[in-house]
Amino acid sequence: MKRTIRTAALTACALIAALGLPAGVAQADTATPRVDLRVLVVTDGGPAAEAIEAELDGEGTPYTEVDLNSASRPTIDAAFLADTVDGRPRAKFQAVVLPNDNPFATGSAEMAALAAYEQTYAIPQVDAYTYARPEVGLQYYVYGGYAGSLDGVTAGVTDAGLAGPFGYLGGSVPFEDNDASVGESYGYLAVPLVGADFTTYVDAPVPGSTGRASLVGEYRHDGRRELVVGFVYNQYQQQFKLLARGIVDWMTDGIHLGASHNYFAVHVDDIFAADDRWNSTYNCTPGDVDCTNPGATESTIRMTSSDVTYAKSWQESHDFTLDFAYNALGSEDYKEEHDGSDPLATSLIADKNDFRWVNHTYSHAFLGCVQNTTVVPWVCATNPNGSTKWVSQADISDEISTNAAWGQAKGLPIDSSELITGEHSGFFVTPQQPVDNPNLGPAFTANGIQWAGSDNSRDPQQRQVGSALTVPRYPLNIYYNAGTKADEVDEYNYIYGSRAQGGSGICDDNPATTTCLASPLSLTTGFDDYIVPLESRQALGHVLGNDPRPHYVHQSNLTEDRLLYPVLTSVLSQYRALYADNAPVVNLRQKDIGTELQRRAAWKTALSAGTVTAYRIGDDVTVQAPSGTQVTVTAPAGTTLGGSAYGTAYAGERSGWTASTGAALALTLPAPAVTADGTPAPADTTSTAPGTTLPAGLTE
Repeated sequence: MKRTIRTAALTACALIAALGLPAGVAQADTATPRVDLRVLVVTDGGPAAEAIEAELDGEGTPYTEVDLNSASRPTIDAAFLADTVDGRPRAKFQAVVLPNDNPFATGSAEMAALAAYEQTYAIPQVDAYTYARPEVGLQYYVYGGYAGSLDGVTAGVTDAGLAGPFGYLGGSVPFEDNDASVGESYGYLAVPLVGADFTTYVDAPVPGSTGRASLVGEYRHDGRRELVVGFVYNQYQQQFKLLARGIVDWMTDGIHLGASHNYFAVHVDDIFAADDRWNSTYNCTPGDVDCTNPGATESTIRMTSSDVTYAKSWQESHDFTLDFAYNALGSEDYKEEHDGSDPLATSLIADKNDFRWVNHTYSHAFLGCVQNTTVVPWVCATNPNGSTKWVSQADISDEISTNAAWGQAKGLPIDSSELITGEHSGFFVTPQQPVDNPNLGPAFTANGIQWAGSDNSRDPQQRQVGSALTVPRYPLNIYYNAGTKADEVDEYNYIYGSRAQGGSGICDDNPATTTCLASPLSLTTGFDDYIVPLESRQALGHVLGNDPRPHYVHQSNLTEDRLLYPVLTSVLSQYRALYADNAPVVNLRQKDIGTELQRRAAWKTALSAGTVTAYRIGDDVTVQAPSGTQVTVTAPAGTTLGGSAYGTAYAGERSGWTASTGAALALTLPAPAVTADGTPAPADTTSTAPGTTLPAGLTE
């Protein structure tokens, strides 16, 4: 905290000198600069600066890009960086991101302008990736450091990092090593230069020694602050995703437009129904329209009462709630075939309040075009005039309303605004049905559907369909037709195997998008040793990416070998080992996910249109946006709005959505959060300000 106090003093002195004012004037209101809440990103096209841009995009934090490779780029000079508004000096950017510590030619006037700007307004600078040398406060790596591959290295957040910008992490920062034959990360480990004012935030062990050296640290010199990042990365790598939030918080002092949370939700489709089983002899699924071999015998997979007990117990022990998307006809059919009894339904209904429930239509019918299954692959049936024959609005409505009525009669705690159609049908599916069923939107409207699940792999952007907004869902590669590990691995081998291996050959035909397995996976060990690590890594990547979209699997994955649980357990255990308790997984239901996506899209539109103005003057933050705009700000603990605490706590900060009335939103920042001895004050535990909406689904 001594650094914070010193920085504040430096800011005042530098500003006095820059404006040529007597010392007393610096306390006057007009001498306190306005700092706009916008970041300047100078890029040379390298992956590190672009990764930081991606993080800013994801959080909803506005920035201006200057591409050094563009002949038409603006010149960075004093006028570009600052001006005066209503007699008050204005810094146009609250932070500067450079591809390295100085991407300009020696003696560059642009770098000189940036340095003067940073000194005058106390603007932090991020060196997105730079090599170790005295110019950034570090020894050359040959003096007790290291340069080379960081694949598989486990870096650590130092005490200073945990007390500072990376306090949301648990302490370790593992670097990916997904393929031993491919170099995935490179960097420099270096010790601070003797006499340099350098604080290491992230370090790692130096190979061949017992020492550790800096990977990320803060260098203070000449009235400036730089975050020195000594390794290269891209936006998709886990090590960057872990540190990205802290990089943004460091350069904005934890005060910026936008917000970031880590989300994870899992939908389990086809509850009450039975799913057809993969046939390893014929490499297809009997019961599906494309499995036409007369020798293929249909076999099904359906949960049992014991699976309900297990699901409930697993949720309790992992502090996580599953969403059950149900098809009521599955239970009615089972009862008809079993003397009116369905033990699975009895158990699920008895424990109904332990899960979240979503309408998945009554019979899981295909709700797009009427399918002609006399050919493989199927095609859309046509009317006599050649037009597409569509499932009617009445039939779609019946599927929705009958299932909802059944669930309500059983006391299922459903939300009538949510729906997931069977196979995401009704929405377009290429190549057979390139457009939505025109009856789908009207049926949604007639039934009050506001949030409709869609398949992220083919329809990734939220869009309007009738009264509903879509909620794109990530498919997990735990197949609907697999109940055992052997089922899953056999189908996996077929899909990702080359023709030479007896596989489908999809990878042969699409080498740019699908990689062939080097050899078939073992039916006994392939699931645990290959599929679980791969699927959990991909799912965890979504969680760490501030992405609220849910994942989906099927009820078949909760029975027999219970394939889903090893993946979910791996994701949650890894996450909780990486993050501190102040940054828990946010587990939302479908409508809340949809609301979050809707707000983000509207916020992005408002930023792009230039209708949002935000700035800081001293301890006051002002945000101006059109009436009705949901505004999102991240601010330190202790920030108030209208005299009450702003937002809700997450990762040591406060954030939330606040509806603009058209008048300026005025947030007041806290005094430096330290005690008399300079240690951090206790965490904020105050309640949310009136008018502030928490991230969808969150409560205090």
